[in-house]
Amino acid sequence: MRNNSMHPMHPPTENTPRQDLPFSLPPLFLSETGERIRTIEEWREKRRPQLLELFRTHVYGRAPVEKPAGLHFKVDATIPGLFSGKAVRKEVSIGLSGPGGEGRIKVFVTLPTGSAQPVPAFLLICHLPPELIDLRESTPFWPVEEIIKRGYAAVTFYTADVDPDEHDGFHNGVHGVFAQPGESRSPDAWGTIAAWAWGARRVMDYLESEPAIDCRRVAVAGHSRGGKTALWTGANDERFALVISNSSGCTGAALARHMRGETVEKINTAFPHWFCENYKKFNNREEQLPVDQHQLLALIAPRRLYINSASEDAWADPEGEFLSCLHAEPVYSLFGLPGLGVTAMPEPGTELHEGHLGYHLRKGGHELGLYDWQRYLDYADRHWQ
Repeated sequence: MRNNSMHPMHPPTENTPRQDLPFSLPPLFLSETGERIRTIEEWREKRRPQLLELFRTHVYGRAPVEKPAGLHFKVDATIPGLFSGKAVRKEVSIGLSGPGGEGRIKVFVTLPTGSAQPVPAFLLICHLPPELIDLRESTPFWPVEEIIKRGYAAVTFYTADVDPDEHDGFHNGVHGVFAQPGESRSPDAWGTIAAWAWGARRVMDYLESEPAIDCRRVAVAGHSRGGKTALWTGANDERFALVISNSSGCTGAALARHMRGETVEKINTAFPHWFCENYKKFNNREEQLPVDQHQLLALIAPRRLYINSASEDAWADPEGEFLSCLHAEPVYSLFGLPGLGVTAMPEPGTELHEGHLGYHLRKGGHELGLYDWQRYLDYADRHWQ
């Protein structure tokens, strides 16, 4: 039963008898001034804003603008009769402008036909080639027909429309659009992951104007780097009711201090543009990070969060992702909400769908496929319909 009072049924604790760790995690409930956080109100007004600022300063960077003035939407095309008449597709342009010029994000919105009420939606942050989403048919990575069949809208955009995935000194994409002329970048300026998350939030701005969408029930999802982006999107924007991370790994769902698979040094070397410059200070110094990823997951509470890992995806550290979920649970408990319901990592093929924290461990490697989507849809069916 959900506890809606401003005080928890029991004071929050992080000393949970789960899996012992050979390292110490930064605390959820201890503020920067040493104050113990004990209530929902204190979490919302004190600790949650502190953690967001720590992640902005040291990991993802901060965006120079929220919803920009002059943001506008244009329906470029409407395509009826898809999937034997079961769906209609809109192709929408989100126009934006700033000191450095103009930009456009193209959004694909596929809606089930025949619904008398606004429908919930899944928003996919797609970093893979646009032909995977710019089709009028389903693919395992983006099974539009399966999503429509379940009664949901399928919404996606291509991340390169927001910011190309390359290191050019942050001159392209929205980095260039919103850069002040002659101004040098600060060490906490936004990286590419933060830019993509900013773009997902602008798609949500559009969805709020779309009468066919129930904006109280929108899930944001992503795979790998898209999963990292989905988590940062959901942490910053409480309009998303469900946040889905598919094999997001390092600086996604996996604990940095776990040090398995990809590490902070490895990700900053391979993708120097993804995060803010300050993050590079923690290359091979994970234990000195003032945050870790269980705190990022906790920022989603009390909204629903779903994490997927794959048994053979060692680079993304499935155990570190599961441990991150476990150590985010105390914040869900503070809200009186159920978590995973287990304390040990489950076997492959297991689905944990009871709580506000959902999880499944899939056999196989680093991918997003129909099996994963069916689990996400099952979870939404269970809790939204």
